Amino acid sequence: MMLVHYPSKKALKENLGKPLLYTETSGFGAEFKSDGSFCVAHRPAIQGGPGREFFAEVTMKGGLIAAVR
Repeated sequence: MMLVHYPSKKALKENLGKPLLYTETSGFGAEFKSDGSFCVAHRPAIQGGPGREFFAEVTMKGGLIAAVR
């Protein structure tokens, strides 16, 4: 699961149409898809950043955020 750099799910949704700010965590190859869906997480306890922990499904189209669920 990739880690995203947004303090809340609301902040992630406010970035529709923009590139995703993320960190790959998989040891088995890249999880990012410029076209497709995948799960992401924000884990402040691990990342050391502000905000709350959340998980989301992100859909990308053309390398930009198209939807967040």
